[in-house]
Order: sequence, then structure tokens, then C-alpha cells
Amino acid sequence: MKTTETPAPVPTGPELPVTKADTPSGPPPRRRGQGAVLNVFSHGILVIWAFMVVMPLLWAVMTSFKDDRSIFGSPWSLPDRLHFENWGRAWTDANMSDYFLNTVLVVGGSLVGTLVLGSMAAYVLARFDFPGNRFIYYLFIGGMSFPVMLALVPLFYVVNNMGLLNTIHGLILVYIAYSLPFTVFFLTAFFRTLPTSVAEAAFVDGASHTRTFFQIMLPMARPGLISVGIFNFLGQWNQYMLPTVLNTDPDQRVLTQGLVQLAVSQGYKGDWSGLFAGLVMAMLPVLAAYIVFQRQVVQGLTAGALK
Repeated sequence: MKTTETPAPVPTGPELPVTKADTPSGPPPRRRGQGAVLNVFSHGILVIWAFMVVMPLLWAVMTSFKDDRSIFGSPWSLPDRLHFENWGRAWTDANMSDYFLNTVLVVGGSLVGTLVLGSMAAYVLARFDFPGNRFIYYLFIGGMSFPVMLALVPLFYVVNNMGLLNTIHGLILVYIAYSLPFTVFFLTAFFRTLPTSVAEAAFVDGASHTRTFFQIMLPMARPGLISVGIFNFLGQWNQYMLPTVLNTDPDQRVLTQGLVQLAVSQGYKGDWSGLFAGLVMAMLPVLAAYIVFQRQVVQGLTAGALK
């Protein structure tokens, strides 16, 4: 007679206690209420900041279309009608047209020279390893920390000895030298983020270094060029100290000097509406440049962080 044996139970060990390492680590999930409070606070700060920036600009534009009596009688009210003659008077009587033309020539020439020379120097420093590379790079960085006020007196004598005092091209050369350190510093970091495979493929196809730079690498660096160009444009357009020292000829004055001269003359004429019209004239090109190229500026600033 056969008997069936039941299988013996498999021995099991004691249950191990759950330790802190077995539990998922990381910060606890943030509550929805905390995120909402943070969003409201950040958006509130942005709204306040935008109000502080936009309101003075809008008030200056609104005041440029008022007459002198309305400016002092009701400074916060809208103009009864648009006084376009303020703009015409500032453009012709205050010689703003000549100042504007001189500024366009100086800033346009210096901006082109700064971008061409700065991009060439930055490309060499970023792509080629040679003795003294880092030394030259740090020289450009040191130029950013040197206050321009300390160089005004020797700069005046240097420009005077070269026969470039009170000239447009002399001011252009000074603007280029003043803007090169930041341009080289910015574009060197940008050129390092560009892929080297494209340049190597161009060298294999027989392209020279000059052709590779101007036809391949420079178009790829367009966001960086636009970004640094906008920053240089803002600094050179609003520059007052250098032209005041190096450009004392009344016929060669730039826009910032013209606005100061127009403001000083208000003590005798009282043409405040013309002064605000000239101020808005000087402000509009800067705003237009940033509005047109704002997307490229953001791309240029964030491209260096991605590699």
C-alpha cells in the first residue's frame, strides 16, 4: 500500500526590516499651492519692474507731443492735440538732424569695425592653440576692467598727435578700441561652442582658413554676432564721455552732445517740448533695434550655455 508524503515546507528567513535606503529618496513633491504662490509673486515682481521701465518711456513720448504750458500745467494728462511741430523744431532749429547723421556715421562705422576685428580675433583665440594664446586672451579681459576715465587724458594726447582730434574717423577708431575687449570675450566663448566637424570638412575639401571663416564659421556665429552687436550699439549710441573729450568741434557733435546742448539752452529759451522731442528721437533707434533683434539676442545669450 503506497502512501503519499506531503512535501516539507520550504524554510523562510525572518523578514528584513525596511530601511531608509529602500525607500525612494528625493525631496517631497511640492504642493500645488506653493507653486501657485511662487508664480503669483514672480509675476507680480515682473509687472512692477515692467511698469517702472515702461512708464517713463511712455511719459516722455506723450510729453513730446505737448506744448510748454501743458507740460507744466498738467504733466500727467494726455495732450489736447498732437503737436508735431515740436519734432520739426527740434529736428531743424536745434540741429538734431546734423547730430543724428554724425551719430549714425560714427556708430555704424565703429560697429562694423568692431564686429569684423572682434570676430576674427575671437575665432583665432578659440580655434587655434599657439604660444601666448591665453596671454592675449587675458589681455582682452583685462581691458574690460580698465576704467575709461583713467585713459581720457593720455587718449586725448594720442588722438591729437595722430591728427584725428575732432574727426569722425578718429572717433570711430576710439569706439572700436573701446568695444573690442568685450566683443572678443563674448565671441571667444561662442566660437568654442560651434562644432569643429564642419570646419574640418571644409579643410578636407580644400577651403582655406579665410574662406572657412567668412563663408562657414561666421554665418554659424550669427546669433552671437547679433547679440554682441546690440550690446555694442547700445553702448556706442549712448556714449557721451568719449565724444565730449575727443570731439569739441560743434559741427562734428554726436546726438548725446546735442541733447546736452539743447538742455543747457533751455535756461534761455524754455523750449521744453522740443527737448522732449529730441530725447524721443535719440531713444527710438535703440528701442527699434532691440525690438527687431530681441529673439536673436536671446538665442545668442543662451547658445553659449548649450554644448
